[in-house]
Amino acid sequence: MKRLINPQAFPIALLLAILLSSCCTSNSITKKYSPEAKKWEKDILKFEALDKTEKYPEDAVIFAGSSSIRLWSTIKEDMAPYKVIPRGFGGSKYSDLACYVDRIVNPHQFKALVIYEGNDIIGTPYDKTAEEMSDLLKYIVKKVRKKNLDKPIFVIEITPNKKLWEALPKIKEANAALEKTCRKLHNVHFIATSSHYLTQDGESRTELFRSDMLHQNREGYIIWTKIIKTKLNEVLMK
Repeated sequence: MKRLINPQAFPIALLLAILLSSCCTSNSITKKYSPEAKKWEKDILKFEALDKTEKYPEDAVIFAGSSSIRLWSTIKEDMAPYKVIPRGFGGSKYSDLACYVDRIVNPHQFKALVIYEGNDIIGTPYDKTAEEMSDLLKYIVKKVRKKNLDKPIFVIEITPNKKLWEALPKIKEANAALEKTCRKLHNVHFIATSSHYLTQDGESRTELFRSDMLHQNREGYIIWTKIIKTKLNEVLMK
């Protein structure tokens, strides 16, 4: 005798399957990347110590990401009148932020979150694919949304530079995937920057970088500031 399926129960079963699948994805991401991310534990502990001693305004913008955020020594002055909570750590990756987003971002009330990670593709066999980076961004957004359902999230395009020039095709592919992902997610905005760091011939504007040809100098940060602040104004001042 055939077993009848209650049609009213089907949506519930489907929802449970989706939630279970999401849970498995979350667990697999943290399980895969946590061992590598542990090297940043001291940096995260410093952030947590600051959270206990500093009084951060609830309308501040969190800037989270890698050394391009950490080395931005004038970020508070440059981004004014926006108040800033800087949370850049080392040469971190999207995978590192995914592992620590609960401890870096979610302890705060904030106006917006800005993300820049530039080290997932550096021209090695261990580089992530564009799809992996897209999945990590989705995971980060999902974790942030658990506490901050509707706060704007901004993703800065990976800056092309001379140091990683050989990896530029893969970086471009990753940027395209990140932009596409941003368009699909609610209130997540991609900040395009590449055209400002390339000449008309498609070469790197080396005058915008430090001697390592990887990190921006003051002139580079001035350009970044203008691009980022313009996008923030566009979204936050509607």
